[in-house]
Amino acid sequence: MPQAMKIAIVDDEQDMRQSISQWLALSGFETATFARAEDALKEIGPDFPGVVVTDIKMPGMDGISFLKKLMSLDSTLPVIMITGHGDVPMAVEAMRIGAYDFMEKPFNPDRMTELAKRASQSRRLTLDNRALRRELGDGSVLVKKLMGSSPVMERLREDILDLGQADGHVLIDGETGTGKTLVAHALHAVGPRAGKRFVQIACAACDPDALSARLFGPVEEGGALPAVEDARGGTLCLEDVEALSPSLQARLLTFINDQGNPAETRIIAVSNLQEQDKTVEDVLRPDLYYRLAAMKITLPPLRARGEDVLTLFTRLSEQFAEEYGCDAPEVSAQEAAQLMQAPWPGNIRQLINIAERAVLQSRRGSGTIASLLMADNEATRPVMTTEGKPLKEYVEAFERMLIDNTMRRHKGSIAGVMEELCLPRRTLNEKMAKYGLSRSDYL
Repeated sequence: MPQAMKIAIVDDEQDMRQSISQWLALSGFETATFARAEDALKEIGPDFPGVVVTDIKMPGMDGISFLKKLMSLDSTLPVIMITGHGDVPMAVEAMRIGAYDFMEKPFNPDRMTELAKRASQSRRLTLDNRALRRELGDGSVLVKKLMGSSPVMERLREDILDLGQADGHVLIDGETGTGKTLVAHALHAVGPRAGKRFVQIACAACDPDALSARLFGPVEEGGALPAVEDARGGTLCLEDVEALSPSLQARLLTFINDQGNPAETRIIAVSNLQEQDKTVEDVLRPDLYYRLAAMKITLPPLRARGEDVLTLFTRLSEQFAEEYGCDAPEVSAQEAAQLMQAPWPGNIRQLINIAERAVLQSRRGSGTIASLLMADNEATRPVMTTEGKPLKEYVEAFERMLIDNTMRRHKGSIAGVMEELCLPRRTLNEKMAKYGLSRSDYL
């Protein structure tokens, strides 16, 4: 759900503050008004989720001094300056310092709204990108994104934490859509190179000559550094490593050998080879393969993760429901079994698409999850709970999902869950203990 943008309005004239606030509020913005710049600074920090609208001429700290202070806090914060007649030179100075734009009194309210919208969009993009960079630099956040309680996911998280601390190169393989790039970022973020560069190259996206220049140079004057230089001391992530030509494989092997041991730059190779009769080991020269695969992680397909499918579907559908402003679709016992038995050739990526479409069709009041699975893959046929696994496993998975969803909906209220599911306290406690659910996780 996008963060709500705010408009901080700073003007010593009460009538002006109120008129701007009322107009922007009618346009859908959340506003806060301040009579003095000093008061506004108490509320505005480096990650302020919005835009500042301020007069230039004010007693105490004037608009230019206020702008300089804001720019020192966060140089990307959009600040719209309000100028009086004859203050255009000051407005030009404000733009030089870093103001987003300015308006001259008396101003057109529609222009104010348009400026506020554009500035808010710019601010949201900045904050989203900033959050992404922080996330990619926080190993604990990345590992948490690899959610699931299945044994294969528990083992994957342990492998990431262990291998992240090592110096050896890593090969990551697995089916499409399993999250290989996320794992590569996590390996970098949990290790000693976390503060260094993470350089990602899509080997299949360039022809051999362009890829050679991007990896090893030479580069055009004023261009970016070759990747091997740019990533020095950090991590070089090679997506679709199987796309490297024989000559580039030889150059990469030379680069690895020249680094010595331990390697100054760690290489994480990601393979997306999908041919059934060929593996990345068959494509790469043996000496390069064994150097890259000194440590190897094979990501599990979604169909091997058991009831993680239901956990992920529930979380994703709730996120999409919040985004679209509707209720998440309820999953029946039969639909839970169908989700768990689907082959999921597209893995997590396919599950994300199914969850979003399930929310959209639920909002319209039509369609089923089974129909989405059928439409997504014609080879997927409706399945019954008696096929594939013992019925007991499907019943338990559905029961766990139902209690988990209800606990989150009631924010950990045991009484609310007991009433909705018609369960006595002792039975609910026993089932929560059986499925590893703790009330404290929902408060």
